Amino acid sequence: MLLVGRSGGPEESLVPAAGFELATVNIRGLDRDAMWKNIALPALLPASLRAGLRIVDRFRPDVVLGMGGYVMAPAVAAARLRGIPYVLHEKDVRPGLATRIFAGKAAAICTTLPGTEKRLKARRIDLTGVPLRDGFEPRTPEVPPRRLLVTGGSQGARNLNQALWSALDTLAGRFEEVIHVAGQQGALGVKQHERAGYTGMAFTDAMPALMARVDLVVSRAGVGTIAEATAVGLPMILVPGTFGGGHQEENAAAMVDAGAAVRVADTGLTGERLVEAIQHLDADRLRAMAKASASAGRRDAAQRVLAVLHEVARK
Repeated sequence: MLLVGRSGGPEESLVPAAGFELATVNIRGLDRDAMWKNIALPALLPASLRAGLRIVDRFRPDVVLGMGGYVMAPAVAAARLRGIPYVLHEKDVRPGLATRIFAGKAAAICTTLPGTEKRLKARRIDLTGVPLRDGFEPRTPEVPPRRLLVTGGSQGARNLNQALWSALDTLAGRFEEVIHVAGQQGALGVKQHERAGYTGMAFTDAMPALMARVDLVVSRAGVGTIAEATAVGLPMILVPGTFGGGHQEENAAAMVDAGAAVRVADTGLTGERLVEAIQHLDADRLRAMAKASASAGRRDAAQRVLAVLHEVARK
Protein backbone atom coordinates (compact mmCIF):
# COMPACT_ATOMS: atom_id res chain seq x y z
CA MET A 1 0.00 0.00 0.00
CA LEU A 2 1.19 3.50 -0.88
CA LEU A 3 -0.27 6.70 0.54
CA VAL A 4 -0.15 9.90 -1.51
CA GLY A 5 -0.25 13.24 0.30
CA ARG A 6 0.59 16.91 -0.04
CA SER A 7 4.12 18.23 0.03
CA GLY A 8 4.56 20.19 3.23
CA GLY A 9 1.49 18.69 4.89
CA PRO A 10 1.33 17.00 8.31
CA GLU A 11 1.24 13.63 6.55
CA GLU A 12 4.96 13.96 5.83
CA SER A 13 5.63 13.12 9.48
CA LEU A 14 2.46 11.27 10.48
CA VAL A 15 2.39 8.64 7.74
CA PRO A 16 6.00 7.37 8.04
CA ALA A 17 5.64 7.40 11.83
CA ALA A 18 2.66 5.06 11.44
CA GLY A 19 4.77 2.69 9.34
CA PHE A 20 3.37 3.40 5.88
CA GLU A 21 5.08 4.43 2.65
CA LEU A 22 4.30 7.96 1.49
CA ALA A 23 4.65 9.79 -1.81
CA THR A 24 3.95 13.53 -1.95
CA VAL A 25 2.71 15.94 -4.59
CA ASN A 26 2.92 19.73 -4.66
CA ILE A 27 -0.78 20.58 -4.82
CA ARG A 28 -3.20 23.06 -3.29
CA GLY A 29 -6.96 23.43 -3.34
CA LEU A 30 -9.40 26.03 -4.56
CA ASP A 31 -10.01 28.67 -1.89
CA ARG A 32 -13.70 29.62 -2.09
CA ASP A 33 -13.49 32.10 0.77
CA ALA A 34 -10.69 34.19 -0.80
CA MET A 35 -10.73 33.68 -4.57
CA TRP A 36 -7.71 35.90 -5.16
CA LYS A 37 -5.56 33.22 -3.54
CA ASN A 38 -6.23 30.93 -6.53
CA ILE A 39 -4.26 32.98 -9.07
CA ALA A 40 -1.31 30.57 -9.14
CA LEU A 41 -3.44 27.42 -9.20
CA PRO A 42 -3.62 26.92 -13.02
CA ALA A 43 0.19 26.91 -13.23
CA LEU A 44 0.45 24.32 -10.46
CA LEU A 45 -1.97 21.72 -11.82
CA PRO A 46 0.02 20.37 -14.83
CA ALA A 47 3.08 19.67 -12.67
CA SER A 48 0.85 18.00 -10.07
CA LEU A 49 -0.65 15.72 -12.70
CA ARG A 50 2.77 14.75 -14.00
CA ALA A 51 3.82 13.90 -10.44
CA GLY A 52 0.68 11.80 -10.04
CA LEU A 53 1.45 9.92 -13.24
CA ARG A 54 5.00 9.21 -12.10
CA ILE A 55 3.72 7.83 -8.80
CA VAL A 56 1.09 5.62 -10.44
CA ASP A 57 3.49 4.36 -13.11
CA ARG A 58 6.07 3.45 -10.49
CA PHE A 59 3.72 1.80 -7.99
CA ARG A 60 1.35 0.18 -10.53
CA PRO A 61 -1.68 -0.14 -8.22
CA ASP A 62 -4.60 -2.49 -8.83
CA VAL A 63 -7.02 0.12 -7.50
CA VAL A 64 -6.75 3.72 -6.28
CA LEU A 65 -8.75 5.11 -3.36
CA GLY A 66 -9.39 8.86 -3.31
CA MET A 67 -10.35 10.04 0.17
CA GLY A 68 -11.86 13.33 -0.95
CA GLY A 69 -10.47 16.83 -1.29
CA TYR A 70 -7.97 18.32 -3.67
CA VAL A 71 -5.06 16.19 -2.42
CA MET A 72 -6.49 13.12 -4.14
CA ALA A 73 -6.75 14.79 -7.56
CA PRO A 74 -3.28 14.03 -9.03
CA ALA A 75 -3.32 10.31 -8.20
CA VAL A 76 -6.98 9.82 -9.17
CA ALA A 77 -6.51 11.72 -12.43
CA ALA A 78 -3.45 9.60 -13.18
CA ALA A 79 -5.42 6.41 -12.48
CA ARG A 80 -8.15 7.50 -14.86
CA LEU A 81 -5.63 8.31 -17.59
CA ARG A 82 -3.93 4.92 -17.15
CA GLY A 83 -7.19 2.96 -17.08
CA ILE A 84 -6.77 1.89 -13.44
CA PRO A 85 -10.07 1.58 -11.52
CA TYR A 86 -10.55 4.05 -8.71
CA VAL A 87 -12.92 4.42 -5.77
CA LEU A 88 -13.83 7.72 -4.15
CA HIS A 89 -14.73 8.36 -0.52
CA GLU A 90 -16.82 11.46 0.18
CA LYS A 91 -17.05 12.64 3.78
CA ASP A 92 -19.56 15.50 3.56
CA VAL A 93 -23.20 15.40 2.51
CA ARG A 94 -22.44 18.02 -0.13
CA PRO A 95 -19.78 16.45 -2.38
CA GLY A 96 -16.59 18.42 -2.80
CA LEU A 97 -15.35 19.72 -6.13
CA ALA A 98 -12.79 16.94 -6.59
CA THR A 99 -15.42 14.26 -5.96
CA ARG A 100 -17.81 15.86 -8.46
CA ILE A 101 -15.09 16.05 -11.10
CA PHE A 102 -14.10 12.39 -10.83
CA ALA A 103 -17.44 10.79 -9.88
CA GLY A 104 -18.57 9.90 -13.39
CA LYS A 105 -15.77 7.43 -14.10
CA ALA A 106 -15.37 6.08 -10.56
CA ALA A 107 -15.85 2.35 -10.11
CA ALA A 108 -17.64 3.15 -6.83
CA ILE A 109 -18.20 5.99 -4.39
CA CYS A 110 -18.26 5.42 -0.63
CA THR A 111 -20.26 7.97 1.35
CA THR A 112 -20.38 8.92 5.02
CA LEU A 113 -23.79 10.47 5.67
CA PRO A 114 -27.27 10.01 4.15
CA GLY A 115 -28.09 12.43 1.35
CA THR A 116 -24.82 12.39 -0.60
CA GLU A 117 -26.15 9.72 -2.95
CA LYS A 118 -28.80 12.16 -4.21
CA ARG A 119 -26.12 14.58 -5.38
CA LEU A 120 -23.93 12.25 -7.40
CA LYS A 121 -24.31 10.23 -10.57
CA ALA A 122 -22.11 7.18 -10.36
CA ARG A 123 -22.07 3.50 -11.24
CA ARG A 124 -22.19 2.48 -7.60
CA ILE A 125 -22.66 4.36 -4.33
CA ASP A 126 -22.24 2.67 -0.94
CA LEU A 127 -23.00 4.24 2.45
CA THR A 128 -19.93 3.00 4.33
CA GLY A 129 -19.27 5.68 6.93
CA VAL A 130 -15.84 7.19 7.50
CA PRO A 131 -13.03 4.94 8.80
CA LEU A 132 -12.10 5.63 12.42
CA ARG A 133 -9.17 4.66 14.60
CA ASP A 134 -9.76 1.93 17.17
CA GLY A 135 -11.24 2.73 20.55
CA PHE A 136 -14.70 4.16 19.85
CA GLU A 137 -16.94 1.70 21.66
CA PRO A 138 -20.75 1.91 21.89
CA ARG A 139 -22.23 2.76 25.25
CA THR A 140 -25.38 4.17 26.80
CA PRO A 141 -24.81 7.77 27.95
CA GLU A 142 -26.10 8.94 31.31
CA VAL A 143 -29.43 10.75 31.45
CA PRO A 144 -29.42 13.45 32.64
CA PRO A 145 -25.91 13.95 31.22
CA ARG A 146 -23.13 14.23 33.80
CA ARG A 147 -20.22 15.17 31.54
CA LEU A 148 -20.22 17.54 28.57
CA LEU A 149 -17.71 17.60 25.69
CA VAL A 150 -17.35 20.80 23.67
CA THR A 151 -15.08 20.72 20.62
CA GLY A 152 -14.59 22.82 17.53
CA GLY A 153 -12.66 20.12 15.70
CA SER A 154 -8.94 20.10 15.00
CA GLN A 155 -8.88 23.80 14.10
CA GLY A 156 -11.03 24.99 16.98
CA ALA A 157 -14.03 27.31 16.70
CA ARG A 158 -13.74 30.85 18.03
CA ASN A 159 -17.49 31.53 18.44
CA LEU A 160 -18.04 28.20 20.16
CA ASN A 161 -15.11 28.77 22.49
CA GLN A 162 -16.32 32.22 23.48
CA ALA A 163 -19.88 30.99 24.03
CA LEU A 164 -18.65 28.20 26.29
CA TRP A 165 -16.41 30.45 28.35
CA SER A 166 -19.17 33.03 28.82
CA ALA A 167 -21.50 30.31 30.11
CA LEU A 168 -18.91 28.38 32.08
CA ASP A 169 -20.31 29.25 35.51
CA THR A 170 -23.73 27.91 34.52
CA LEU A 171 -22.38 24.83 32.76
CA ALA A 172 -19.97 23.95 35.56
CA GLY A 173 -22.92 24.02 37.92
CA ARG A 174 -25.00 21.87 35.57
CA PHE A 175 -22.38 19.20 34.77
CA GLU A 176 -19.91 17.30 36.92
CA GLU A 177 -17.28 18.03 34.27
CA VAL A 178 -17.06 20.22 31.19
CA ILE A 179 -14.38 18.95 28.79
CA HIS A 180 -13.29 21.45 26.15
CA VAL A 181 -11.05 20.90 23.11
CA ALA A 182 -10.48 24.50 22.07
CA GLY A 183 -8.01 24.26 19.18
CA GLN A 184 -4.72 26.12 19.05
CA GLN A 185 -6.53 29.45 18.77
CA GLY A 186 -8.11 28.75 22.15
CA ALA A 187 -4.95 27.70 24.00
CA LEU A 188 -4.62 30.98 25.91
CA GLY A 189 -8.30 31.04 26.82
CA VAL A 190 -8.09 27.53 28.22
CA LYS A 191 -5.38 28.66 30.64
CA GLN A 192 -7.29 31.81 31.58
CA HIS A 193 -10.44 29.84 32.43
CA GLU A 194 -8.86 27.09 34.53
CA ARG A 195 -11.19 26.07 37.34
CA ALA A 196 -12.69 23.06 39.12
CA GLY A 197 -15.02 21.08 36.87
CA TYR A 198 -13.49 22.44 33.66
CA THR A 199 -10.95 20.36 31.73
CA GLY A 200 -9.65 22.42 28.82
CA MET A 201 -7.01 21.63 26.21
CA ALA A 202 -5.91 23.03 22.87
CA PHE A 203 -5.64 19.63 21.21
CA THR A 204 -5.90 15.95 22.04
CA ASP A 205 -5.29 12.69 20.23
CA ALA A 206 -7.21 10.84 22.95
CA MET A 207 -10.69 11.45 21.55
CA PRO A 208 -11.76 7.80 22.05
CA ALA A 209 -11.10 8.16 25.77
CA LEU A 210 -12.99 11.46 25.94
CA MET A 211 -15.99 10.03 24.08
CA ALA A 212 -15.98 7.14 26.56
CA ARG A 213 -16.38 9.62 29.44
CA VAL A 214 -18.99 12.10 28.23
CA ASP A 215 -22.76 11.96 27.84
CA LEU A 216 -23.42 14.89 25.49
CA VAL A 217 -21.35 16.44 22.70
CA VAL A 218 -21.42 20.05 21.47
CA SER A 219 -19.37 20.48 18.34
CA ARG A 220 -18.92 21.80 14.86
CA ALA A 221 -20.60 19.64 12.21
CA GLY A 222 -17.38 18.19 10.83
CA VAL A 223 -17.71 14.62 9.65
CA GLY A 224 -14.90 13.34 11.87
CA THR A 225 -16.51 14.37 15.14
CA ILE A 226 -19.96 13.26 13.96
CA ALA A 227 -18.58 9.84 13.02
CA GLU A 228 -16.86 9.49 16.39
CA ALA A 229 -19.92 10.54 18.39
CA THR A 230 -22.26 8.24 16.46
CA ALA A 231 -19.83 5.33 16.78
CA VAL A 232 -20.25 5.68 20.55
CA GLY A 233 -23.94 6.59 20.41
CA LEU A 234 -23.82 10.08 21.91
CA PRO A 235 -26.46 12.80 21.46
CA MET A 236 -25.12 15.94 19.77
CA ILE A 237 -25.69 19.68 19.64
CA LEU A 238 -24.14 20.74 16.33
CA VAL A 239 -22.98 24.27 15.53
CA PRO A 240 -22.13 24.13 11.81
CA GLY A 241 -19.36 26.42 10.61
CA THR A 242 -20.03 29.05 7.96
CA PHE A 243 -16.71 28.50 6.15
CA GLY A 244 -16.15 26.43 3.00
CA GLY A 245 -19.41 27.48 1.42
CA GLY A 246 -21.36 26.37 4.48
CA HIS A 247 -21.03 22.66 3.72
CA GLN A 248 -21.32 21.76 7.42
CA GLU A 249 -24.95 22.91 7.41
CA GLU A 250 -25.90 19.85 5.39
CA ASN A 251 -23.89 17.52 7.63
CA ALA A 252 -25.80 18.92 10.60
CA ALA A 253 -29.13 18.61 8.78
CA ALA A 254 -28.47 14.92 8.09
CA MET A 255 -27.97 14.28 11.81
CA VAL A 256 -30.99 16.40 12.78
CA ASP A 257 -33.13 14.48 10.27
CA ALA A 258 -31.83 11.21 11.74
CA GLY A 259 -32.91 12.38 15.19
CA ALA A 260 -29.37 12.23 16.60
CA ALA A 261 -28.71 15.97 16.97
CA VAL A 262 -30.09 19.45 17.31
CA ARG A 263 -28.63 22.41 15.43
CA VAL A 264 -27.62 25.77 16.85
CA ALA A 265 -26.60 28.54 14.46
CA ASP A 266 -23.02 29.80 14.63
CA THR A 267 -24.12 33.31 13.69
CA GLY A 268 -25.04 35.14 16.86
CA LEU A 269 -24.01 32.22 19.07
CA THR A 270 -23.86 33.20 22.73
CA GLY A 271 -23.41 31.41 26.01
CA GLU A 272 -27.07 32.01 26.75
CA ARG A 273 -28.15 30.32 23.53
CA LEU A 274 -25.86 27.40 24.19
CA VAL A 275 -27.26 26.90 27.69
CA GLU A 276 -30.80 27.21 26.35
CA ALA A 277 -30.18 24.49 23.75
CA ILE A 278 -28.89 22.15 26.46
CA GLN A 279 -31.76 22.88 28.82
CA HIS A 280 -34.34 22.09 26.11
CA LEU A 281 -33.11 18.49 25.94
CA ASP A 282 -35.31 16.60 28.39
CA ALA A 283 -34.67 12.99 29.39
CA ASP A 284 -36.91 11.43 26.73
CA ARG A 285 -35.34 13.55 23.99
CA LEU A 286 -31.82 12.68 25.08
CA ARG A 287 -32.55 8.95 25.14
CA ALA A 288 -34.12 9.13 21.69
CA MET A 289 -31.15 11.10 20.34
CA ALA A 290 -28.67 8.62 21.79
CA LYS A 291 -30.55 5.72 20.20
CA ALA A 292 -30.65 7.51 16.82
CA SER A 293 -26.96 8.36 17.10
CA ALA A 294 -26.06 4.73 17.71
CA SER A 295 -28.17 3.68 14.71
CA ALA A 296 -26.32 6.18 12.51
CA GLY A 297 -22.87 5.05 13.66
CA ARG A 298 -20.61 3.01 11.37
CA ARG A 299 -17.85 1.53 13.52
CA ASP A 300 -17.08 -0.96 10.75
CA ALA A 301 -16.57 1.74 8.12
CA ALA A 302 -12.97 0.72 7.38
CA GLN A 303 -14.06 -2.87 6.69
CA ARG A 304 -16.90 -1.63 4.47
CA VAL A 305 -14.53 0.52 2.39
CA LEU A 306 -12.03 -2.35 2.11
CA ALA A 307 -14.78 -4.67 0.90
CA VAL A 308 -15.63 -2.21 -1.89
CA LEU A 309 -11.95 -1.93 -2.86
CA HIS A 310 -11.53 -5.72 -2.99
CA GLU A 311 -14.59 -6.09 -5.21
CA VAL A 312 -13.40 -3.39 -7.59
CA ALA A 313 -9.84 -4.78 -7.73
CA ARG A 314 -11.10 -8.29 -8.54
CA LYS A 315 -13.15 -7.17 -11.54
